[in-house]
Amino acid sequence: MARSRYWKITPDEMDGFDYDENKLLNWEIKCIREPEDEAHFIGVFMYRHGTAYDYESVKGICYFHNNIDRKELPKVTSFLQGKFNGKEMEKGERIFLKDSKEIFSSKDIGALAKEMEVNFNTKAVISLEFEDLTPEQLKEAGMPEAKILPIPGK
Repeated sequence: MARSRYWKITPDEMDGFDYDENKLLNWEIKCIREPEDEAHFIGVFMYRHGTAYDYESVKGICYFHNNIDRKELPKVTSFLQGKFNGKEMEKGERIFLKDSKEIFSSKDIGALAKEMEVNFNTKAVISLEFEDLTPEQLKEAGMPEAKILPIPGK
């Protein structure tokens, strides 16, 4: 069955979704600082089957950063570890919280996005990717047709 990716979702929109959490493959919260054209952002994400780290797959929440002062990163890591635990691992511009608590519900992801906005002075934009949900199931879940990006089959 096809995969479906939704993008440009606001934290408030997440409150209205009721999808099958087992069908959510990955999510990303891109936390952007104004002015947007300077590309200052923190991206928090999770892949159901883990994120590549060298030759292994690491399960748990991860984040990447762009044009964020390195002195600020411990605050981001501490915030996420306080909520989800996990062993900190760093690779380039990505921080992994290995074996952290995993979240896939719309309410949990939306709440995290709202907290990131407040704590790090950002505006959050969310992307979700699903597998094995029919167009009817996606519609029943409240997913907005205007924000879908179909992903070609394998």
